[in-house]
Amino acid sequence: MKSDLCEKPNYYQSKRRALKNSLDLNLHSPERRLIELKIEHADMNALLDLAGHTVPVDELMLRRLKKRRLHLRDQISQLELSLDPPEPA
Repeated sequence: MKSDLCEKPNYYQSKRRALKNSLDLNLHSPERRLIELKIEHADMNALLDLAGHTVPVDELMLRRLKKRRLHLRDQISQLELSLDPPEPA
């Protein structure tokens, strides 16, 4: 009976370790990166909307934000293509 008690913690520890490893891999998955980029792009849209309504408008800041938003959009497009390549004709 004592041997059963000793084996169970090792079993659970190995399961816990395997789960932790799979979660760590998911943190760096392309799908997760795509979600993060889309969230950042949406945040950038909201920030641009707010910045456009401020008086006085900082044109340089708006241009930089728009350039960053465009760069995010390009990254999103590239990642989407790599995750779901177009089918051949």
